[in-house]
This record gives sequence, C-alpha cells and structure tokens, in this order.
Amino acid sequence: FNEKTGKNQTKLDVQGTQLNSDNLGIVKAGNTQLAGTTNFQNDSDLEAATKSLTGALTSLKSLSSTFGANLSVVQTRQDFTKDMANTLTTGADNLVNADLNQEAASLLALQTRQQLSQQALSLANQADQGVLRLLG
Repeated sequence: FNEKTGKNQTKLDVQGTQLNSDNLGIVKAGNTQLAGTTNFQNDSDLEAATKSLTGALTSLKSLSSTFGANLSVVQTRQDFTKDMANTLTTGADNLVNADLNQEAASLLALQTRQQLSQQALSLANQADQGVLRLLG
C-alpha cells in the first residue's frame, strides 16, 4: 500500500484455503465397518459428530473473520485511491479548463485599456501641437 519500495513498503498477503470435510475434521456418516465413519446409532457417535461439526464451524468462522478483515483493508485502500484520483483529476481539470466568459471579459478589459491609452496619447500629442502653433 506504500508507493515507496524497500523496507518501508507495506503489503497485505491474503492466503487462500482449500477446505473439505477431511481437513475440517468432520467424520463421514455411513457404514460403521469403514474406518473414519459413523452411523449415528448411539450417543457417543452423535457427540463425536457434534464436536467435529462445532470445531469445523469455529474454523470456518475464524477464516471468515480473517477474510472479512482483509476485505475491509482492501476496500478502505480502494476508496482512498479513488478519492485521491478524483481529487487529482479535478485539480488537473481546473488548471486546464479556463472559464471562457471570464477570459473574454479580461481580454475586453485589456483591449479597452489599450484603446484609452492610445486616445490619451493622441490627445496629448494634439495638445502639444496646439501649443507649438500658438508660439510659432
């Protein structure tokens, strides 16, 4: 999650898990003559099955909690990244896209100032020439 590389880099490793009845410790129902199976004919078989199912449920809840926490971290980072990208896009758009009405008004004001300056200079020259005619 860190743009820097090296020791300060942070990352999130998500490990997948393959689950089945064997690695969850769930005893198969069936013929009592097969090893590792139960037929639910007595209380001890039912208690053993209940314990194995409870253990499997605990394992699944733990894995679910871990995946949920990882998902929350990734979603938070994704939201942050989207917000940052939107902010940068808006800033770039503001720098590139000028308000045409405002720019047109500024250009008109500049042209008006130039015209007024030229007229003032013309009037000043005419006044100087009038004074020279009187003296000359």
